[in-house]
Amino acid sequence: MSTTVSQLFRYPVKSLRGEAHSSLEITEGGVRGDRVWAVRDEVRGGIRGAKKIPALMTLSARFSGAVAAEGASPAVLTAPDGSSRETGSADINEWLSEKLRHRVTLWPLLPADALDHYRRGAPDHDDLETELRQMFGRAPDEPLPDLSIFAEVIEFESPPGTYFDAFPIHLLSRQSLDSLAAQSAASNFHVDRFRPNILLDIPDSDHPFPETQWLGQRLKIGDVELEVVGDCPRCSMTTLGFGDLPKDPDIMRTLVQASNGNAGVYAKVVSAGTLTIGDVMR
Repeated sequence: MSTTVSQLFRYPVKSLRGEAHSSLEITEGGVRGDRVWAVRDEVRGGIRGAKKIPALMTLSARFSGAVAAEGASPAVLTAPDGSSRETGSADINEWLSEKLRHRVTLWPLLPADALDHYRRGAPDHDDLETELRQMFGRAPDEPLPDLSIFAEVIEFESPPGTYFDAFPIHLLSRQSLDSLAAQSAASNFHVDRFRPNILLDIPDSDHPFPETQWLGQRLKIGDVELEVVGDCPRCSMTTLGFGDLPKDPDIMRTLVQASNGNAGVYAKVVSAGTLTIGDVMR
């Protein structure tokens, strides 16, 4: 059987729940419209994700119309109580701050040379190890993740000019989720916890985490070509409660034991195009 695209996702706002699509345009910079808005912490500074403001994952975002090839198209944000605001609303910052119980502002993508905008805010802890264990959900007796893949952006929350953690595309397989679930029947390893752009079905592989076998390789999926650049170290976001999913620290315990705390892989775009559910990988 062939490896095929099973699900496709786009996240208009960094760390908010996103949109599932049957088809997505892949540009040289990643999925069109993916993570083009982000929240800035007005208490400690810096662009922040749910590693620092967990309540972000309780909100969702969708585009309100056509999505431009560049820049940040208007989107609608919805809170768990059902209230919503458009990104251009005059009170969007006050509304978001109220829902998050934390003073924030919402920002579109800025140019890559706006370096101060992308620099990391103040840490929550003076001790670096304590800070990293909090961010990555690691227990005191668990190893910290290998963060070498983030070496070029360690000074910044994201590569300047983007709101990605490191690379524009995140690939994950159904088989990896199934392997994790087999290790811990009490936990729900739902795809929404892991926020991939592309969920693949790889039925012929006998490896528990088959996409990790593609590091350094190029993949042709439909008319899109990707280069797999590294494993994806998972953070505390996978353990948070949102929607129908409960808070579950055991998610990270299983990840550390089964896959060194990784799930899925990062990729860069070699050739742009359109991806559709059912597309075959070569």
